Amino acid sequence: MLSFVGSSRSWKILCMMAVLSLAGWCGHAMGQEAPGSMESGPVQQLRTTEPQKQEPQPATAEPPQQREALPPVAPYDEAIFQKRIPADQLTFLKSFAGSTSGQAIADKQFRKLMDNALPDCMFHYGHDMSMFEAIETVLKGSPVPVRIRDGRYMTLAGKSGPYLGGRGFVWIDLQEGIALGGFYFHPTNGEPTPTVTVFSRQIKEDALEMSQLPAEFATDLAQWSQQFGVPPVTTRYFITGSNKRILLEHDEDYCSNADGSIAPPGDACEQMNADSADLDMDTAYYLEQVHYATNATAWMIKGDEQVAWIGVRDRTCRIGPNPLGCRIRMTREHTRVIIHRQPVGRPHR
Repeated sequence: MLSFVGSSRSWKILCMMAVLSLAGWCGHAMGQEAPGSMESGPVQQLRTTEPQKQEPQPATAEPPQQREALPPVAPYDEAIFQKRIPADQLTFLKSFAGSTSGQAIADKQFRKLMDNALPDCMFHYGHDMSMFEAIETVLKGSPVPVRIRDGRYMTLAGKSGPYLGGRGFVWIDLQEGIALGGFYFHPTNGEPTPTVTVFSRQIKEDALEMSQLPAEFATDLAQWSQQFGVPPVTTRYFITGSNKRILLEHDEDYCSNADGSIAPPGDACEQMNADSADLDMDTAYYLEQVHYATNATAWMIKGDEQVAWIGVRDRTCRIGPNPLGCRIRMTREHTRVIIHRQPVGRPHR
């Protein structure tokens, strides 16, 4: 009987020791928890042993610094700008920051500068007037603030034209001494319409493409067009210091806008390229007909040569793998043939 009791007591002691050992193990495990954890030791221990999940990375991914940089914007054709304005003669323009375009165009010193920067020719906006008178007409009283971007590129703008949707701007690079202006309206004399005419006395070329002008000018021109409701693709002239109105050719790629604007989706941008090529061809024919006069007023005539050539182009491109691309290429090539032909006869007025 005593033996049985001793044996029972021994079992109790052994059981108590086992319970204490288990409690000690649990306490040790709980002691490994992160402070503030609300989970039990074993669960937390299991979680800490799980491998961390990694987001899958593309096999071709490269560090940002190793990615190929975009090609730099091509420099403008500096050689075409003659008689640049010395920078020290332009420093006074910075005082117009915060003024309106109307206040600037009324300033005597600014007006004198414009007399030396704008072509000395007649411009037809409803009736014949000087280039300065035309730009003054749309800027006079304009509440649009004078903008001096990056402390260097100055723009005046206004849309005070009393008829035909007239609006315009003046753009000056205070560092390089380059001055350009622009005028937009809707001619009603039968020529391609609406039109944007860019002008500068500093350029005397017989042919001109948009890429020959400063990229910063193209950027501000695009912003002005958007702000004042000027179509991105329209008839475009350039009046030079030689008092000739020439084609300012669209050589932009509207599917890859260098001015930072967003390209139209899908095939719309390629259609814009085609439309601009067609407009340039029509404009080249028109300028040839009016003999490049700055104030010519005449109905656009589609002659037999133009009609026949369009027929050949359309038949040729219809059978190719890329009809629209073919049409753009052929049209631009034909336009360059037109603008490099020697004009004959007297100007039409």
